[in-house]
Amino acid sequence: MQIIYNTLGRQKQTLTTIDPGVVRMYVCGPTVYDFFHIGNARTFTTFDMVFRWLTTIGYEVNYVRNITDIDDKIIERANANNESMEQLTTRMTAAFFEDADRLKLLRPTHSPRATHHIDHMLAIIRQLEERGMAYQAANGDVYYSVREFVGYGKLSRKNPDELRAGERVAVDSAKRDPLDFVLWKSAKQNEPQWPSTFGGGRPGWHIECSAMCKAVLGEQIDIHGGGMDLQFPHHENEIAQTEGTFEKNSGKQFAKVWMHGAFLNIDSEKMSKSLGNFFTLRDVLNKLDTVQGGETVRYLLLRGHYRSEINYSWDMLEDARQTLLGFYIALKETPPAAINLDWANPYAQKFRVAMEDDFDTPAAFAVLHELRRELNRSKSAETAGLLKALGGTLGFFQDVPAAFVQGATQSVAAQMDVDALVAERNAAKKNKDFARADAIRKELDKAGIVLEDKPGGVTEWRRK
Repeated sequence: MQIIYNTLGRQKQTLTTIDPGVVRMYVCGPTVYDFFHIGNARTFTTFDMVFRWLTTIGYEVNYVRNITDIDDKIIERANANNESMEQLTTRMTAAFFEDADRLKLLRPTHSPRATHHIDHMLAIIRQLEERGMAYQAANGDVYYSVREFVGYGKLSRKNPDELRAGERVAVDSAKRDPLDFVLWKSAKQNEPQWPSTFGGGRPGWHIECSAMCKAVLGEQIDIHGGGMDLQFPHHENEIAQTEGTFEKNSGKQFAKVWMHGAFLNIDSEKMSKSLGNFFTLRDVLNKLDTVQGGETVRYLLLRGHYRSEINYSWDMLEDARQTLLGFYIALKETPPAAINLDWANPYAQKFRVAMEDDFDTPAAFAVLHELRRELNRSKSAETAGLLKALGGTLGFFQDVPAAFVQGATQSVAAQMDVDALVAERNAAKKNKDFARADAIRKELDKAGIVLEDKPGGVTEWRRK
């Protein structure tokens, strides 16, 4: 029985889906004007974990993560680069998927692009206008009338009257109310535009997700996810837009469960370009071993509970790498047997209990550590198989253990034939040329290579 914390009700609840055995899940995806940052990576990894786990326990998950390929930042960046918006977004969308693959994110069921759903956006806007919940202002923009939606503020627990009191009245003189938000922006010079009954223009940001979600998954969904920063105003506005098209007093909900991941801090501080602690995922991965890097970042992002803030630092990243190395060394020393997961197994049972309690990854990882200790004691291929299988439900331990342990042998180590040097050292030891054997060990140690002499004269190596 899967339990999930619902931001809307501020409590845990049992997952009951619209269609039995099927989960319709929508997650707000990247705005493709630049590489995505390490904070975004946490959100996308969290919902990749959710996707994997719900699939593991038998759900058919229809997972949608959109691509926002039209907004102010994209237009500004394309103009600054002297390229078309389509050129920029096509290039950055490809880069997004490259980096997501390196992070071992599974591809969602659907990845709709906003510009492919303009007609769906306009249909919702026209419907809202017909119901008196949207209006076209004198400046040509179309706004959502927040005062017409009775439930506004129910997700973020913000009182509209208090929000209005805190707004400057003249924020936008075209609005009827300071809280009203734009659905359609009238055409401006040097900006992309699409024809509509409201005149040429482009969509506001919030309407994009409502339209893509409805077009791909339908009016109502089971889970809507994103980062904590999207709770207000983006997700609040999505509710207003989508539920504004429902019949009054229908009791229908846009999303049954709202999930929000907590922030990632950099060296205990909020990530900010002004503080110089802003890192893209690509920045981080490019500094790490190409074999170990993606899974290492993934482990760091998932070992804390998704609703708790976590801290990112190079020291913590190295600690995550060393932890994974311990798992892979255990699997290397005892090759895993191919098994089918038996949830009656005590370790598997504890793991499942943890994950079914609002995706409690810290408790699940604690089970994996217990299992590794048992593997190191028993050297059982079945225990190794269970460790690999349970880790695999979250996207871990699926690489070839020897390859992960050795790493990519980057930098100095990449320029030397490690196997040849190991063979030369073994030959030197056999010939009692201990000076040469010791010199080779020191040379490899300087290059970041650790040698492990095993019984029978076998020497194995791995990166530090």
